[in-house]
Amino acid sequence: MPDYEDITLTIRNGVARIAIERPDKYNAFRAETCEELIAAFTAAGWDRAVGVIVLTGAGDKAFCTGGDQSSHAGGYGGRGTIGLPLEELHTVIRDVPKPVIARVNGFAIGGGNVLVTCCDLAIASDRAVFGQVGPKVGSVDPGFGTAFLARVVGEKKAREIWFLCRRYTAEQALGMGLVNAVVPHAELDAEVDRWCAEILALSPTALALAKRAFNADTESIRGISALGMQAVGLFYETAEAKEGVAAFRDKRKPRFRPEDPADPVSDGQA
Repeated sequence: MPDYEDITLTIRNGVARIAIERPDKYNAFRAETCEELIAAFTAAGWDRAVGVIVLTGAGDKAFCTGGDQSSHAGGYGGRGTIGLPLEELHTVIRDVPKPVIARVNGFAIGGGNVLVTCCDLAIASDRAVFGQVGPKVGSVDPGFGTAFLARVVGEKKAREIWFLCRRYTAEQALGMGLVNAVVPHAELDAEVDRWCAEILALSPTALALAKRAFNADTESIRGISALGMQAVGLFYETAEAKEGVAAFRDKRKPRFRPEDPADPVSDGQA
């Protein structure tokens, strides 16, 4: 296996397990993380010995919490429209001819919530928490994280998720159709193993064709995502987006509008 820095890839008995290994950052991704995930999905997805792929995050706290804000100051430093090849990462999850299961062991926030959305199936621990934070920090996912999310959970609920930036429990995620199953945290691996075993007993060609057929109906969202990421790249150069990042780093309320009051804590007041 390649010597990855930010992730691990293990293949055993037909199951490829890909884990983001940045628990100290709540498994937030940087440019290198995305590149390694793309490489791992490509390798596992076209390996004839692999019948199913599981995506998760290291540790018990987080599945993934999106882009690492500590590496974002108007750009993440890598390739792609915004310095993160997110369009390619989302695409490879959809394009590999194997079912991809999100093993959601904790926080799935921001870009992590989008990864859950893109995976074919999702099994969550009862400790998992879901939600979007983009508008809180001057960001947005204008493709699979929005348009495809609406296909998954419904238009009204998707707009609620983005317009209010609330957090949702695993049971709430199950109710809206974002995940397929919720189990006690201690039973998460056993449940994922059961789903993998059922998939491995089925025709791989039939599964590949079914996945292609499902994807065909929403393939236009790939174009929406590419166009939207171009807009986000421009947005990141604005004072509004920079204020979102600065506020996140300073642990204060952002001032997106000129009339917004200053945060008393940041001004040294009680």
